Order: sequence, then structure tokens, then C-alpha cells
Amino acid sequence: MSSVVERLSKLSPAQRELFEKRLREQAAGSRTAEPIAVVGLACRFPQAADAAAYWRLITEGGHAMTEIPADRWPVDRYYDPDPDAPGKMAVRWGAFLDQVDQFDALFFGITPREAARMDPQQRLLLEVAWEAMEHAALVPEQLAGSRTGVFMGMGQTDYSKIPAQYGNFLEYIDAHSGTGNALSIAANRLSYIFDFHGPSMAVDTACSSALVAVHLAIDSLRNRGCDAALAGAVNLILAPDAMMALSKARMLSLDGRCRPFDASANGYVRGEGCGVVILKRLADALEAGDTVLAVLRHSAVNHVGRTSGITAPNGGAQKAVIRAAMAGAGIGPDAVSYIEAHGTGTPLGDPIEVEALGELFRRTRRDEPPCYLTSVKANIGHLEIAAGMGGLVKVILMMQHGRIPGQIHLDQLNPHINLEGTRLQIPRESLVWDCGERPRIAGVSSFGFGGTNGHVIVEAPPPPPAPPPAPTPPRPVHLLTLSARTQAALKRRADQYAEVVAAGDAAALADVCYTANATRSHFSHRAAVVASTAKAAEDGLAAVREGRARAGVTAAHVPARGRTAVGFLFTGQGSQYAGMGRSLFEQEPRFRRTMEECEGIYRAITGDSLLQAIYAAPEAAARLDETGFTQPALFALEYALASLWRGWGVEPAVLLGHSVGEYAAACLAGVFSLEDGMRLITARGRLMQQLPRGGVMAVIFADRARVEAALAPHGGRAAIAAVNGPENTVISGEAPAVRAVVEHFENASVR
Repeated sequence: MSSVVERLSKLSPAQRELFEKRLREQAAGSRTAEPIAVVGLACRFPQAADAAAYWRLITEGGHAMTEIPADRWPVDRYYDPDPDAPGKMAVRWGAFLDQVDQFDALFFGITPREAARMDPQQRLLLEVAWEAMEHAALVPEQLAGSRTGVFMGMGQTDYSKIPAQYGNFLEYIDAHSGTGNALSIAANRLSYIFDFHGPSMAVDTACSSALVAVHLAIDSLRNRGCDAALAGAVNLILAPDAMMALSKARMLSLDGRCRPFDASANGYVRGEGCGVVILKRLADALEAGDTVLAVLRHSAVNHVGRTSGITAPNGGAQKAVIRAAMAGAGIGPDAVSYIEAHGTGTPLGDPIEVEALGELFRRTRRDEPPCYLTSVKANIGHLEIAAGMGGLVKVILMMQHGRIPGQIHLDQLNPHINLEGTRLQIPRESLVWDCGERPRIAGVSSFGFGGTNGHVIVEAPPPPPAPPPAPTPPRPVHLLTLSARTQAALKRRADQYAEVVAAGDAAALADVCYTANATRSHFSHRAAVVASTAKAAEDGLAAVREGRARAGVTAAHVPARGRTAVGFLFTGQGSQYAGMGRSLFEQEPRFRRTMEECEGIYRAITGDSLLQAIYAAPEAAARLDETGFTQPALFALEYALASLWRGWGVEPAVLLGHSVGEYAAACLAGVFSLEDGMRLITARGRLMQQLPRGGVMAVIFADRARVEAALAPHGGRAAIAAVNGPENTVISGEAPAVRAVVEHFENASVR
């Protein structure tokens, strides 16, 4: 304590305040273990174009290994079964993605010339990042200018080597060659295209890059360096150089099978892939109403230091990184029920990894539940830079489905792996992930062949909030909107939505429509389908696909010059009627909640009920025409309507109102709070209600001077109330005087 006091005495007041704040944070537990939510993900893995296909591949026990495709390089030219043959490789297998040369450059506003110079890994990251944001229901345009961070693993440079095989390759270099092949641009291009203002960095720690990228994203979120983060990695195999080097290092499987933990394991199979997760602080995600797919409790990264060789794994370092991750999460080994191992299927690496895990997950009593252990590399190969994303996405999907897939290619346990006395079990068949009352918690490991290790602790998400009650009666009709950059893409989009709609029920149709309308970007080619049932929606989408006219289907092309601005216009007193908005009140929870919020404020002020005045029986509805009720009722209705539209994703660029509507517009614009707005409009209505009865108003379509002359004989019993325009003048006052002035102008043929 004396050293702390001595240190404080030497600090400036500002430094002392900061130091004391940090001490308070440490005493309270600080932010070091603040949970991070995964709110969206997307992936492209071998024979798995999306997460659903990836889950099917894993759970069905499939694997994606094939011969090296001819579009990469002619395999026979480089293959020789002798691993020492110069200029040759002893393997002809891998796990590859399809059509990595395809890219919709114009979708991202990139010219074809620049796209041709871009490493396909950069292109793939753009596409998968977009899909991840869609999965998270985040509209990229709405994130523009935000403190969103980008952390991407990328290490292969194959694409930049391809031109070197041509004699005139120097002529190939242009202004786009540098940015198209620089590793740093892999992350920076995402931030540039989507206008993200948070940290943006590429990560290369070899096979641990993906988890290191996730680790950096977690740290940035906890340190308030960003408010959301895209973390991921990409790996493509486009040239034979690295394959040749790994073959000569005896790291690769000669028969194209990756067999983690198996006695016949003979190396790994190189694989391609890309995965991106969208991360937020858990508290922020829950406040925003995001779907939380999983929670990242903590992560840790270390290095093995000096070992017997720069590529040699080190069990002690692996134990240390897992211990650090668990300690930061505030859990012990007994809380972990699953480990996604690095598990490359090498005779050296697997026993070292499992031995380290066995020392951590020792069995201390007989009734301890098992900790299951598998590796997805048997299914999709070793994705190298992106390997950690393969494991992390797998675990998140396991959390969603509550199952642990069995380990394929495991016939006989490696004799150098001993599971006796540990909680570790390697399942060979799929099983239910049942932890009883305990939360499902998993660890994901990824170890770089240069010595950088990463580990992430993943926990099942908290139970989602109870869904709002279904509207009663149910909404009779739905609007489904879709859009695309081109007409051909719009038709493909219609097919995709038709498949989704056909697979669901009426409740699913409402969800699909909401997601499509409120959480998607809107492009130039658009269509809208009005439908009351899933079948009607399918028929409408078929009409969009076929380009034919049909009732309830609208198609349009919006010029590329930009979005048309939307304005909200709010009416004044006189437009009220009994039962206004009744169907919305009964069928739209957001509208009903807003009206009930306004009702609560009004009751607190007056002790009376707005809703009874609006929705009461006809004999009681006359109260709605009393100004004291009319004005707050209109204000509440207009505010609730605008809130409903905004909840559907329709954001106004302009707010305009007349009379009572001015107050609703000002409140929505943030001039004052809803409570202050209700108090103000209630006081306004009460004051106007207190005016003497018998007064009337009239609009005279004449200029102010002429109206003043006509008012003069009436001795102040009528006066000008407002001048709306050069020849639009409002008068008010005692009824006989106003009627006399009106009659005067009617006789003069003035309206």
C-alpha cells in the first residue's frame, strides 16, 4: 500500500484520477472478462457454401478431400511419389472451394480492371463479410461511419506469384497490383468499402491467424476501441510452391485423408476456406435485440519460445494458453465439456496436443462428466490461415443444434495417445450435447506452425427473450420486399426467398418479411409481393422470377443516382375519428406498446384515459372531439405510427407537421422526449379547451389588408388568427361576427 501512496503522490491530478479509476475497475473485476457476443456468421468451406451446408457435411460424416483441380495447376506435371524429387510434390490431394475465380465486382463498386488484379482471397473476404452482416441483420449502409473494427487473417501470397511464370510479367504490373496483393489490404479494403472507422488490420500467425484475429477483436471491443467487429480469415491454394514445401517437410497426408488421433495418421490435407463472425459486447447486443449465437467468454494467445525446431509444437505452451483463456473466463477445466482440437492428424502433433489436454482435464472423481474432443480437419482438411474459423464456426453451430458430431476417420486410437485418467473422450458417433443444469462451454484451439498459439472459450448463448405475443387477430396480409443490383440477380433472389417461404409456416412468413424489409440493403432493381399466406407469397415470387404481371406484385427500377429521400408528414386537429388505428393497435405489437406508453404518461398527468376515448364504445367516443382529448390523442397516434414505420426500417430524412403534427414531428426529431412531448401537447389541449365556448374560425381567400378592412366594423369581436399565405387568411372570434365577415366575402364572390 505504501508504494501505491508514494506513486499517487508523484502524479498530476489528471493522472491520479485515471490511476484511481483503474484501481476501482480492478477492484470491481474490471472489463478483462467482459463477455462478447457472436451476432452473425458466414462461411465458405470445401463442399459447404454456407453454414447450413457445413453443418450437414459435418453431421453426415462427410469429407471434402479431392484431387487438386485442373484450374489450380496440372497435378501430373508436379506430382512424384518420391518426396525428395526436385521440383515435385508427393501429394495430389486437397480440399478446395469452387469457382474462386468468380466475383461480382460491380456489386462492391469495384471496376473489372481492379478486380482482376485483386487476390481472390480479398474478393472472397468481401463476399463472406457481406453475408455475415446480412446474417446478423445489420445493414452495411447503416454501419457506415461507425466504430466497426475489422480483424482478418490472411497469409498466402500465391496470386501474386502467378504472373511471374510469364516472360513479360513486369508489364502486368499496374497501379492496382500493389493494393490487390498486399496482405494489409485484406482488412483495409473491407473498412474502405463499408466506411468503417474502427481498427482495421490483417493478421498472419500461420495456422493460428483466425483465432488471433478473434482475440484482437475481443480485446478491441473490451477496450472500447470499436463497438462492433468483423473477425475472420481466408485461405486459398492457387500455386504449387507451398504445397511442394510442405510435402518435402513430410507434413502432408499422401493418401488425401486427414486422420486426427488415429493410429494411421500420416499428415494433414491442405484446405481452402473463409469464415467471418460479427462480434459485439454482450450487453450491447442484448440491448440492440440482436440474435446471440454464442458468447465468447475469453481468449488467450502465446508463443512457444525456443523449442527443438521452429515448427515443433510445445505441450507446455499449449497448456499455458488454455489455462490463461479459462482463467480470464473465470472458469476451471471442470466447466468445459468440449474441446475443438487443433488436431492436424500428424504423428507428432496429435499426441503432444492430447497429452497437454489430458494434464489439464484430469479426472478427479468418478462421476465427473466427460469432456469431448474432436477435430473438424478430418472433414474439411487443414485450412491453415483460416483453420480457427473452421473450428469456431463448427462450435457455434454445435451450440445452436445441441449436438456433438462424431469424429470421422478414427479407426484405432494412436498408441501414443493415452486418455486413461482424463475426462477426455473422442466420440465416433454424433451425440446430444447434454450438460444438465450447467451451461455448454467449449474451448477452441489453433496452433501456428511458427509457434503462436490461440485458444477461445465459447459458451452457449443466454436464453432468448420470450417472443412478443402473436397479434390478435393475426395480421391479415404481409409485404415482402426484395432487391438486387441487376434484374438477373433479382430473379435469383426471388427463387431463394421462395425456397425459404415454402419451408415455413404463417409465423415464418412474418419473420421472413420483417427481415427482408427492415434488415437488408435496398438496391436499384426492386420487387414487392403482397401476400396473406405462404402459398400466395410463393406465387408472387414466381411472378417476379418470370417477369410477369400479377395482382399484389410490383416491380420497379430505381435510378442509380441514389435513394429517394423519405419524408413523414403529420396532420393537425380535425382529422381524428373514433377507433382510429384500431387494427394496428390489435395487430402490431410495436404500435400497441407505443400507444400504451403514451397512455401511461397521459394518465399520470390527468388521471384520465386516452385509449378509452379513442377505442371506446360509440356512445363514449364523443369525448374524442373535445380538444383536451383530441390533441394528445392525435399526437400519440402519429408518434406510434412513425415508430411503427421506423421499426419496419423506413427512416425519414424530413419531418414536417401542421399544428398538432408539428409537435409529433419535433418529438421524433429529438427536440424533446416523448414524455415532454405528451406533457406539452396535453397542456396545449387543456388551455385551448378552456377558451370560451361559441368561438369559431374561418379561412378567407383574400389578402390580410382586405380582411382587416372587413373586420373593422365588428369592434374586436373577430380578429385575424393566422396568415397562411398572400391570399389565405384565417379569422377567429365570436360566431356572429365571424359569420358576418364570411357572408361579406361570399357576397363579393370570395371563397
